[in-house]
Amino acid sequence: MTLHPQADPSGEDPAREDAVKLDRAIPEATVARLAVYLRVLGELSTTGSETVSSEDLSAAAGVNSAKLRKDLSYIGSNGTRGVGYEVSRLVQQIEQTLGLTRRHAVALVGVGNLGHALAGYSGFAGRGFPLCALFDVDPDLVGIHIAGILVEHIDRISEVCVQRGVTIGVIATPGAAAQAVCNQLVGAGVRSILNFAPVVLQVPQEVEVRKVDLAVEMQILSFHVARRHEPALNGASASGSPNGTPILSTSVDAAAAGSVNGTVNSSVLRDPAVSRDGLVGRAVMP
Repeated sequence: MTLHPQADPSGEDPAREDAVKLDRAIPEATVARLAVYLRVLGELSTTGSETVSSEDLSAAAGVNSAKLRKDLSYIGSNGTRGVGYEVSRLVQQIEQTLGLTRRHAVALVGVGNLGHALAGYSGFAGRGFPLCALFDVDPDLVGIHIAGILVEHIDRISEVCVQRGVTIGVIATPGAAAQAVCNQLVGAGVRSILNFAPVVLQVPQEVEVRKVDLAVEMQILSFHVARRHEPALNGASASGSPNGTPILSTSVDAAAAGSVNGTVNSSVLRDPAVSRDGLVGRAVMP
């Protein structure tokens, strides 16, 4: 869950305490599915639908109806027999649960090919995550505007993030620079980070990191493709044909070829000053 970076003057952070309580009550897998339900409900709202059955909502979300009802029971929504769920009310409940009723501001570090695409994606702002800051070290990028936002040098991460109340940081840099960038974001009070860099970030316990590794996702898909086309992948072999003739089978190596740490975005943070300024950091390869 997303935690607000600033605590109140008493030293306590009510938003964080609420999030911790919520995390204990709702499984992480359910939280992920709630986000999917919210997307589907948003689409239903645009079509004027006022109610939706658990069967229709579960089918659109790609889960079974029993799991959907269990998920929604965590947020106190049980629906009405014969009617289903009221769309507007369910949207409100899920948004409250996911912390979407409070203001968020997003900073993106690394605006190479991947970062540039992320910066231009309008879906973030449309779902309550407006992009308010962009950072890079490439002199050809610093000072230009992307999607109406000025690209600033990473040296200004702390200053800008504090000024603009950034709650979520997105890292789209090469792996070698990701840890140092993460440290700067954490030092600026950012407690939620979405990481596209091919490294495992080391963060304090109170910081939540979600990792998106496109290469790993492709390798997982490759595994499923191979399993469909190679019956011997799971080590199974037929003992014989219907006429008793032995059927030979070959084992399939399920290990994916290549490194899962291939660079997702190699066009940012190329400035020679990166290593001199210590931006390489303590990147830990998975």
